[in-house]
Order: sequence, then C-alpha cells, then structure tokens
Amino acid sequence: MAETWNKKEREKKKQQNKKEKAERKQERKDNSKQGKSLDDMIAYLDENGNLSSKPPDPRKKVDIKVEDIEIGVRKQEPVNPEDLIRKGTVTFFNDAKGYGFIKDDITGESVFVHINSLAEAITEHNKVIFEVEMGPKGANAVNVKLAK
Repeated sequence: MAETWNKKEREKKKQQNKKEKAERKQERKDNSKQGKSLDDMIAYLDENGNLSSKPPDPRKKVDIKVEDIEIGVRKQEPVNPEDLIRKGTVTFFNDAKGYGFIKDDITGESVFVHINSLAEAITEHNKVIFEVEMGPKGANAVNVKLAK
C-alpha cells in the first residue's frame, strides 16, 4: 500500500513538533539555575507590600498590637441622640393620603414623613423639628413637631 501525501505531511508535522519540544526541553535545562543558594531564592516584602530581593529596613518596622486587629464588621458606636434631632422645612404634605416630605436644613436631603409620625398638624412650608429613623426604604421622619 502506498502512503498518501496527507499522511506524509502529518508524519512530518509530528516529527517537527517532537524536535521543537526536545529543543525547548534542552533550552530549559541549559537556562535553569541548578544549585541556587537560599539567598537567591528568598523574596522579601517592602513597606509598600511589593516583592523585593533586599531585606526590609528594620528602622521602618511598625509594631501592631493584636488587640488593634479587627476581623469582621466593626462594632457600631452608640449614636448621640442630639445628632438624630434635626430641623427642616415641609416641602410637600398631602393630608388626604397622609404622607409628605421634609427637606433637612443641614444636609439638604428629603426625608419621608407619615401622618402617624406627627405630634401636631403640619402644612407645606412649615419649619419643623424631627428625628430621623432608618426604614426599609430609607430615612423616615418621626416625632415631627412645629419649630417655635
């Protein structure tokens, strides 16, 4: 049986790939640094967290106390009650639907207010004092009173 041209080409490619692979293997052997010393293999981290071949400067060492390391979510600090009491202006209030919005004088953000949170009746453009409480959809005004 005679070999076809396609078979010969595939065989040539196989032989060429084997030869290239053997050359790469020999090149890696030649370029590898057998018997490296320990000092050549050690890498250090500098003060910026980058790998370096030089050991770090001991004068720049920072001592960290184990107690200062926090893993997880920080403990919530108690909120000052005075920070929750704010002043604002009623920008919109619908008596029929029972809700409205108050614009905070300090932050300028709009805070939702429900009729159940009112201590006294309010209308638009009234100056009010209120407390902020976080609800599922954002900030809500509670204990809303007219400013005097």
